[in-house]
Amino acid sequence: MAMEKLWTGLLLLPLLFMMSYVGDAGRPSFWRPRTLGEFSIINREKSILQSSQYEYETKYFTQRLDHFSFKNHKNSSFQQRYLINDKYWLGAERMGPVFLYCGNEGYIDWFAVNAGFMWDIAPQFGALLVFPEHRYYGESMPYGSQSVAYKDGDSLSYLTAEQALADFATLIVDLKKNLSAEACPVVLFGGSYGGMLAAWMRLKYPHIAIGALASSAPILQFEDIVPSDIFYNLVSNDFKRESENCFKLIQQSWEALEIYGERDEGLQNLSKKFRMCRDLKSTDEVQDWLSSAYSNLAMVDYPYPASFLMPLPGYPIKEVCKVIDSFPNGTDVLDRIFAGVSVYYNYTGEEKCFDVNDDPHGENGWNWQDIQKVLKYYGSNIIFSNGLLDPWSGGGVLQNISNSVVALVTELGAHHLDLRAATENDPIWLVEQRNAEIQIINNWMNEYYQNKVIYTFEISGKNEYYQDKRIY
Repeated sequence: MAMEKLWTGLLLLPLLFMMSYVGDAGRPSFWRPRTLGEFSIINREKSILQSSQYEYETKYFTQRLDHFSFKNHKNSSFQQRYLINDKYWLGAERMGPVFLYCGNEGYIDWFAVNAGFMWDIAPQFGALLVFPEHRYYGESMPYGSQSVAYKDGDSLSYLTAEQALADFATLIVDLKKNLSAEACPVVLFGGSYGGMLAAWMRLKYPHIAIGALASSAPILQFEDIVPSDIFYNLVSNDFKRESENCFKLIQQSWEALEIYGERDEGLQNLSKKFRMCRDLKSTDEVQDWLSSAYSNLAMVDYPYPASFLMPLPGYPIKEVCKVIDSFPNGTDVLDRIFAGVSVYYNYTGEEKCFDVNDDPHGENGWNWQDIQKVLKYYGSNIIFSNGLLDPWSGGGVLQNISNSVVALVTELGAHHLDLRAATENDPIWLVEQRNAEIQIINNWMNEYYQNKVIYTFEISGKNEYYQDKRIY
């Protein structure tokens, strides 16, 4: 029965994400976890400057607004941005592979510099790197501007996963044709929603890509497949794992916030206590602000310092709980909570105040996408990688579906940690996970090349990370 549900989830795919109904650490909530695209705006410039070693050329491709009808539109096309790097490519004559990242819900340059794994392995595979931007995000805006594109239901009706997948497929086919590289194999990569797209593209367009690495892709996060509260249960477990006392104090804080907010001038005092840039309009605002921090901390509980969502220390949940637990008994619970969450929102100490409305998209295209459906297709050659510290792993594929649709699960992994660049601080289990992914991709390539009766690759040594021996 469990296996049938897993397979049903892969085939039906009725939604992109669904709302969770239980707030983390016990808080009842209809709060929506923030998407990575929102951080692609907040942290984009800083992240790109810090990752200047990644060189690419920015190009634009004319895309159809609607791939599935012959209807004439006033704005029947738009410019899709994509990034490309051919530094390591073997070229068309030697059938060098194409590694394509399926763009998420945000600026593609931010996702590109946070997908270091692709850059790390491109030299050994001789791969061309391509990063197409998702329609309606970043600079790939139909109708010429975000304000017009997001105007109403009619303009947003072309923001679907199906259309985005068709964009990727059309782009890569045209690009390969222009490079005389029609015979070059394509491997898909993606993390989070991008991982879902990578898996779906392999399902829907198996003739275009030979395989997909879908990292932290909650492809089963649908009703009747996984419990609706699984995301927040996993967030709660991450905090319990570090400190039972820390977890209980977070639980207590929800009621404390309600009581505090009901007092005379309570919202004004809460605003001062949490150093908000403006007065709160309701306690819901600060509750959502805290929930966002807890959920994102669970997602990026990386074993080393990182600046993916925010500048954070290694194992940030441990650091948050260390601060919360450090106060003497009798300290106001909200003071402890604010000090703890400041590890997330102000680890650098540079923030003077906090804006609870720092969602740069607001109720944007992502919410529109939540209700869309995708088609049914048979699957093969897909890696689903998940770390069990990541709350999205509750909707991920955690066991093999078949010999070629496989699950790589790490107990201490966080949100698509395997897609990040290798560092000297990587634990051995992360090195081994990436080596396993490399070997599987290598097997896909060998099978493809053998069918073409040409050379094969050989990766040497499971623990010799990225060491390459190429046989021609």
